[in-house]
Amino acid sequence: MRPTTYIKSPNGQISVGGVPLQDLAASFGTPLYVLDYDTLVSRMSAYREALSHMDPPGHAHYAGKAFLCRAMASLVQQQGLGLDVVSGGELATALKAGVDPAHILFHGNVKSRQEIRMALDHGVGRLVVDSLDELRRINAMAGDRGSKAAILLRITPGIDAHTHDFIRTGHFDSKFGFGLTEGLADQAVDEALASDHLRLEGFHAHIGSQILESAPFIANAEALLAFSRTWYEKRGFWPQVLDLGGGVGVKYGPHDVPPSLEPMIRQIDALVRQMTPSGQRRPQIILEPGRSVVAEAGFTLYTVEAVKTVAGSHTYVAVDGGMGDNIRPALYQAVYGAELDAKPESAPTRTVTVAGRYCESGDILIQDAELAEPMTGDRLVVWGTGAYNYAMASTYNRVPRPAVVVVRDGHAAVWVERESYDDVMRLDRALDGGHA
Repeated sequence: MRPTTYIKSPNGQISVGGVPLQDLAASFGTPLYVLDYDTLVSRMSAYREALSHMDPPGHAHYAGKAFLCRAMASLVQQQGLGLDVVSGGELATALKAGVDPAHILFHGNVKSRQEIRMALDHGVGRLVVDSLDELRRINAMAGDRGSKAAILLRITPGIDAHTHDFIRTGHFDSKFGFGLTEGLADQAVDEALASDHLRLEGFHAHIGSQILESAPFIANAEALLAFSRTWYEKRGFWPQVLDLGGGVGVKYGPHDVPPSLEPMIRQIDALVRQMTPSGQRRPQIILEPGRSVVAEAGFTLYTVEAVKTVAGSHTYVAVDGGMGDNIRPALYQAVYGAELDAKPESAPTRTVTVAGRYCESGDILIQDAELAEPMTGDRLVVWGTGAYNYAMASTYNRVPRPAVVVVRDGHAAVWVERESYDDVMRLDRALDGGHA
């Protein structure tokens, strides 16, 4: 739940990456997103190392939708991971950061013509195709260039991972991919193999997010391998690549127990060995970790602005951020842990509700948080916010988005500047002559 470099002194002072939280608040203000460099790198290394023992070696592509900025894209490349993007904006960020386009996967269930053109123009490694319309569009646009586009087909394997409805993606009734029922996946393979300007390299399936069991990932690999065998027997096609997506869960709270990475990958490797036809090269396995790389590396630092006890002795601790910088509790009841800085372990605790500043009753960050006695002016840290917090942040109520800083070896560096009111209004235009 906390970054690996977390330290709490006997008097309750918290530091991460060798930087005290009080120094971060004084230097950069609050709310503030903070990422621990050492935790980020160790999570990337864990994937790289575990996949390296496969035959052939597997590869990790960091899922940029979890958190992406230019510095993060550069770090991903520096650490030897590929990058998956789901929009022109994410692709533009990666290219601006100098990421090799050949190491980029372009995902997304809707890619505009402009985005496809951008991917083809820059030589993106593979496009992950999500519909027949998209398949035909990419084929036509690659044909206009006289080239062939390397693609993976996104298959919906019918695996119902136990997670929130909004982040389940592998069940048959999903907006994503080609279902194995009703022949849609077979039609997609048929068309891809018959297309003049597509090079089908394999299949992709992503079954959901925040999955805390290894069994669904094993089942996903088995489903893709079984589907691949049917096409080998039918047409002699065997994939070069099987992309099993992401979704490995993290420890948001004490009851979350993420699956162990290395044993899971060993089981997948054994399945690949067992199910690859004789005389065929085993497909390379790709994983797309996002949350499991960045979530626990990140936290959000707030200032307590009010402590209010209402009828029934219910106490609200109101902070200077909320759903604008963390929409996940309101969107799908995500649960986080919190802690007050500069409070010793022996301090008495209270059960409180951590509330945000936005004009919505649903702007509640944490229900029933156990905190040391809170006071106005305290620094409150919410752990595990590295994934999908900055990425989903908004300027609701015209509140500027926080900065992102990275801490390492006693130093802090800004990766994303704090927005100003001028930034929020930058695209506004004044009423022209008093008329609409």
